[in-house]
Amino acid sequence: MSKYPLDELVEVMDRLLGPGGCPWDREQTHASLTRYLIEETYEVVEAIDENDMAQLKEELGDLLLQIVFHSALAARQGAFDLNQVTKTVTEKMINRHPHVFGTMQLDTSDDVLDKWEGFKKKEGKRRVLEGIPKHLPALMRAEKMQAKAARVGFDWPVIDGAMDKLVEEVRELARAENQEQVAEEMGDVLFAVVNIARFLGVDPEDALQKTNNKFAYRFGYVEQVLKDKGKRWEEVTLEQMDTIWDEAKSQ
Repeated sequence: MSKYPLDELVEVMDRLLGPGGCPWDREQTHASLTRYLIEETYEVVEAIDENDMAQLKEELGDLLLQIVFHSALAARQGAFDLNQVTKTVTEKMINRHPHVFGTMQLDTSDDVLDKWEGFKKKEGKRRVLEGIPKHLPALMRAEKMQAKAARVGFDWPVIDGAMDKLVEEVRELARAENQEQVAEEMGDVLFAVVNIARFLGVDPEDALQKTNNKFAYRFGYVEQVLKDKGKRWEEVTLEQMDTIWDEAKSQ
């Protein structure tokens, strides 16, 4: 028997939200906790990226706490409790995996994905793009929408069409006449780039984050070199900074 079963965490949360509990916890709502749910999720992702198992264990616990917190608030509203949350997701996983818990034969990941939308339709989801959260990071949301549309045949037959579309959108961006048009066309360019990434099997969110990290390292290198030389930014030219940038690229 585990020393810290889930029931004990539920009991701790009940104590925090009950009479004589924590004033801060008792003031929270589903809306006020949203930022913490997002922050904890990103901290889990960071622990995974760093392959830090000790940190991952801690961050998963923090994320679990948010789920218990929301469930406890819902229970006080008479909406649902943690047991109902667990029951719902358990039934959903069983119903969506008839190839494991039933007799359906699905041998590959592609087979599963081809049937996945059908499983969800049986649960009452009728629209193709239904279920994609509006608050996902924009690149991730674009990729998910494109992938779902592609599964019902709304897609270029080959990547050439996606490439041509990107060229078309870049030209429209160059012809934009005001800031509103620039913003709209820039969005179209980014959407087209995501489509190409999907064709190439590249996660656009992950690819951009890696480039962000690369930029952060190289810029930090330039900053450190200037600091070591006792130079301020305004004392060096762009060409000098670019030379140091090339040094960073060679590291």
